[in-house]
Amino acid sequence: MVGLLGHHDELLRLVEKAFPGTEIHVRGNEISVSGTEAELAGRLFEELVLLLEGGQAIDPSSIGRTIDMVRADERPSEVLTSEVLRASKGRSVRPKTSGQKRYVDAIRDNVITFGIGPAGTGKSWLAVAMAVQALQAKQVNRIILTRPAVEAGVRLGFLPGDLMAKVDPYLRPLFDALYDMVDAEGGAKLLERGTIEVAPLAFMRGRTLNNSFIILDEAQNTTPEQMKMFLTRIGFGSKCVVTGDVTQIDIAAGRSGLLGLEPILSGIEGLAFVRLTNKDVVRHKIVQDIVDAYERAGPEAPS
Repeated sequence: MVGLLGHHDELLRLVEKAFPGTEIHVRGNEISVSGTEAELAGRLFEELVLLLEGGQAIDPSSIGRTIDMVRADERPSEVLTSEVLRASKGRSVRPKTSGQKRYVDAIRDNVITFGIGPAGTGKSWLAVAMAVQALQAKQVNRIILTRPAVEAGVRLGFLPGDLMAKVDPYLRPLFDALYDMVDAEGGAKLLERGTIEVAPLAFMRGRTLNNSFIILDEAQNTTPEQMKMFLTRIGFGSKCVVTGDVTQIDIAAGRSGLLGLEPILSGIEGLAFVRLTNKDVVRHKIVQDIVDAYERAGPEAPS
């Protein structure tokens, strides 16, 4: 009951706040629910019990997402217990929202998946997790991580050092995700052997990428020409994930290769678009609040 209701009934208070027209009474190991949304609240408690029985801990942030899923007639016990990867130190990587579950399923079922959504929705992190899982299962021979080397008007030529020093700031978020999945030492060995390759998008031209799991991150900063070039690099036995946030375009004149792409490619077998929203933000709650504020401001918001 402590796991279900929280210390000092902290989680119970959050449930009561989410269902203001419902009365919840706890007596020993029994919970009774009555009121306008009694059925919904009862289903929530059933799902929470299933999560606890499955070894899932419940905290204030996860209970909010669980409530959202139940309101959307989804099953948190199915979404949150779907394991993607057993990461380093035995930590389990799982989707934390129904949108993330759709994203993971799309990656698993398609050759090319576009994950589009705001910051904090796990687009890159889950893509890297799926790539490591495919490598461990020997479904691919290597992982290729790439990003367009343009950000806020800065280009590679203005950065000091050799190629790796130049691309490091751009690819650092992918490295961080990689080291979450495999420890730093294991990641370094994979990079040294070439099993994991990192490169700016411009270095993809002229290549055919077979038996690879390819991740193009920050795809909103590609040009239409770069996007076409990248998508036509994919060879036999490969899988590709393209991630991006169309609200954070940093290229000149806003000619993003991600904008307007879905109508062009819709209907192609083995290709899927998954749109994540502010409800899929799994960083600190303030990140979701910031995303919400920008959405309310609309196109007039500064970027």
